Amino acid sequence: MGFTTKEFVMKHVGAHVSVSGGVQNAPLNAQKIGAGAFALFTKNQRQWKAKPLTKTAIDEFRRNCEKYGYGPEVILVHDSYLINLGHPEKDGWTRSRDAFLEEMLRCRQLGLRYLNFHPGSHLGRSSESACLERIAKAINFALGHSEGVTAVIENTSGQGHHMGYRFEQLAAIIHQVEDKSRVGVCLDTCHAFTAGYDIRTPETYRHVMQDFNQTVGFQYLKGMHLNDAKKDVGSRVDRHAGIGRGFLGWSTFGLIMNDSRLDGIPLILETPDPSCWSKEISKLQKLTKKGGSH
Repeated sequence: MGFTTKEFVMKHVGAHVSVSGGVQNAPLNAQKIGAGAFALFTKNQRQWKAKPLTKTAIDEFRRNCEKYGYGPEVILVHDSYLINLGHPEKDGWTRSRDAFLEEMLRCRQLGLRYLNFHPGSHLGRSSESACLERIAKAINFALGHSEGVTAVIENTSGQGHHMGYRFEQLAAIIHQVEDKSRVGVCLDTCHAFTAGYDIRTPETYRHVMQDFNQTVGFQYLKGMHLNDAKKDVGSRVDRHAGIGRGFLGWSTFGLIMNDSRLDGIPLILETPDPSCWSKEISKLQKLTKKGGSH
């Protein structure tokens, strides 16, 4: 299409890569697919306990990141799926809060600054406002017992009793976080769309992003998840599809790739087929036009 590499450097597109064999392999796996950013788990995402990170793994992870040019600003750590900071029961909430802090401390060990997480669910046993308050309280606890790591709230599709599917809910959590310098947001395209935010046309995309800026603020946007959606707008069903294989379509991602407000942040694929990531990254980059727009 006649674009040069120089025209693409502001968009950092990558994927959530495997850490099989150790966290030190994540930057290697990202490099293999031509990623300019990546996400990872620092422990098994479906278990509460994890072995401490070894000095060898930490040092090798840092060396590999430096070798392939992955700075902390383009890396998102995702926390365990078991954590529910909105849990309505004290024991469940405390266990989640403590596990979240542990995830923050692991990020710090690796020299990383962003911990991405799903805000939580009230499980149908409390009000939404009480759930949002518990989430913020857990974030405040973790930030107060750690340093250097930002809590990055991911918007959800609103499936079940999960919070964070409306921009107003994200803003309510941020409002209650004491250290605003260490809280942010990761926007997932599939989640936003199925939560009711139609971003498929230039007009609706502009409207949604204006709503996000007015309600939350672009200063809090620390990353995005690029996923197409298997279910239609407003379905409240979280089912990711490969780019161009769902209801969003390639044109939606063209709007994203040419929005200069999204320069410099990690844009992470979580699409279902890892074998497609290299092609998806390449095609997404080719959608970028010199200069961008919004």
